[in-house]
Parts: sequence; C-alpha cells; structure tokens
Amino acid sequence: MEREAFIELVEANPVVAAVKDDDGLERCLHSDIDVVFVLYGDVISIRDIVQRLKEGGKTVLVHVDLISGLAPKEVSVDFIQKYTEADGIISTRRNLTEYARSLGMNTVLRYFMIDSLALQNIRRQSKAETQPDIIEILPAILVPDFISRIRKICKVPLMASGLVTNKQETLHALNAGAIAVSTTNQEIWFS
Repeated sequence: MEREAFIELVEANPVVAAVKDDDGLERCLHSDIDVVFVLYGDVISIRDIVQRLKEGGKTVLVHVDLISGLAPKEVSVDFIQKYTEADGIISTRRNLTEYARSLGMNTVLRYFMIDSLALQNIRRQSKAETQPDIIEILPAILVPDFISRIRKICKVPLMASGLVTNKQETLHALNAGAIAVSTTNQEIWFS
C-alpha cells in the first residue's frame, strides 16, 4: 500500500486494534476495525496470525520488536516481508523502519515519551532522509502535552498509544492532533 493511501486509511479509521494474544485476534476479526497492529507471536506463528487478519480484510502491521525469535536486525524485516502478507512493520528502531521503507513497506516508528531524550530523538529522526509513515507516541495520555512540541520539529503524522482506558481518552488524543489511537482495549474497538 502506498504511503499516502496508508496514512489516509489510518486517518479514516482512527481506532487501531493492537492485538496482543489469540483472544484479541478473534475479537478483532469480529470488529469493524480496519487497521491492526500485531504485538505478539513468534517466527512459527506470525505467518498464520497475519494470514487470518488479512483473510478478515484487515490492513496489518507487525511490531517486529515483539516477535519471539526475531533479532533487531534488517533480516527480521526481510522475514516479515517474505514470509507473511503484512502491510508493514512497527518498531522502536529507526534503522528497521528506514529499511522497511526502502522495501516499500508501511512503517510506524514508536517512541516512549519518558524524558526529554525522546524529543531529542524525534528531532534527530526528523532530519533523516527516510521518514516513517507515522510516528506513534506513548503513552497516549501524554499526547496533548507533546503534540504541539513534536509538530514543531517533525512533519510526520502522529498517533497515540498506551494507557488508553476509555473512549474519552481516545477522543482527547484525537482532538489534540493525533491522527489515530492504537489500543489493546477491546471495549474501545467496539465503541
């Protein structure tokens, strides 16, 4: 999927299901959610997990850092591309999202907003030649305070994730400027 089409899809479907286990996978398949982040699995199961979601009509990104048996190396991106039908990857590692972009995959670069170093890393990343499609910042409850700061240093669309407990927090992040919120909270998937 081309970059612009991917971003438009996420904007049009601002709640992204983050699936962390088989129960979440089953529930997600019965939801109207269009975009899914896979946060679990291993080198044996990831192909089947992605295939089930794709058969359910979902756009799927795999959090490559969380798949057991994969190393934080470019070969892991190659593995996801070659052996699954995933539309892209999520990672906290810029080199992996840059590599995935060079392969034509969609990418989400995840940042944990735990200190000022995170903002410095975003600033440094914003000067890189290859940009991710979306930057995901965690936790979502901090999004309103950081969106304006991040917007000043980076033009990549932002999404929020982490510690989302209700629909109001989702709306708060979206109103602050996030294009979407990813969540494992299944109640939000269905609200």
